[in-house]
Amino acid sequence: MKHDSTKNLIPVGISSCLIGEKVRYDGGHRHNIHIMNSLGQYFDFQPFCPEMAICMGVPRPPVRLVKTANKIEAVGVENNELRVTDELQAMAQQQKHWQAGIFGYIVKKGSPSCGMERVKIYSNGYPRDQGSGLYTQVLMENFPDLPVEDEAGLDDPQLGEDFIRRVFSYHRRHKDREAGLVNA
Repeated sequence: MKHDSTKNLIPVGISSCLIGEKVRYDGGHRHNIHIMNSLGQYFDFQPFCPEMAICMGVPRPPVRLVKTANKIEAVGVENNELRVTDELQAMAQQQKHWQAGIFGYIVKKGSPSCGMERVKIYSNGYPRDQGSGLYTQVLMENFPDLPVEDEAGLDDPQLGEDFIRRVFSYHRRHKDREAGLVNA
């Protein structure tokens, strides 16, 4: 999506599938009209799909989070030899340059790469724990004050309003720091 500087929209990251890009493992999308119509009047969406960025393609084999002896890994659902943990985490680190210029992020609920919380983590073939998608986990570690929410949270009136308030506040604090009005 292109930024319309005449509207002074606030840059916000978003999972590409939520704006209608056909980037999901099955070639589909999860276009969210509510987000686009209501929040699109305030935010300049910056779409990104980490699985496409690591060249997994569309369609692609689905992955899920699996707890191994040492860590949580992104492993192929049908082929457990498929491992993309390191690639997803490295890609998240590589995005810090543009993520530093956004003031919020809307992610895809439940995604092993983009989910914010309550993403299933499998152990011995069964979901036993919940965590964050690998890309979003790195994003939140790199920018702990950045407002992040998934599309399901935005459907809740209180959580949605809170997210919008946090984005505007985060943006205002950043602009005040740039203007020298507050210390870094």
